[in-house]
Amino acid sequence: MTALTKSGSTALPSVFDDFLKPWNEWFTKGNDFFGRSLTIPSVNIAEDEKGYQVSLAAPGLKREDFKIDIDGNMITVSSEQEESKEEQEKKFTRREYNYTSFSRSFTLPDDVNREKIEAKYADGVLHLSLPRKEELKRDNGKKQIAVS
Repeated sequence: MTALTKSGSTALPSVFDDFLKPWNEWFTKGNDFFGRSLTIPSVNIAEDEKGYQVSLAAPGLKREDFKIDIDGNMITVSSEQEESKEEQEKKFTRREYNYTSFSRSFTLPDDVNREKIEAKYADGVLHLSLPRKEELKRDNGKKQIAVS
């Protein structure tokens, strides 16, 4: 799998904050850029002798909202939602549109059995089970050599 890091520091000193403030607000106001949500779900990855478990926090979605693709050694989890709302009153009609999407990609280790990957969505969390290949599970790499 890939190493996930989160950086909380900025590359520019705080002296530049006031100078760049108008542009920063324009690009980051409400985590929205031209009507598209820029939130990326948090991911936890655990490994044991059976394989890997990936948990992706995505509350408010339905299981049919997810798209999971495997291309070569990459697995990609994505979702797109488009919502429109229309209100009609006496002299005017108001329409609102909301579009949210995300995409997360991870490199699959060589020992994952791609044919047996499973996904379940419950309580706002998408759970991916990535089992190891059977032949690799039996041979855990440990071996003792007798001295003659």
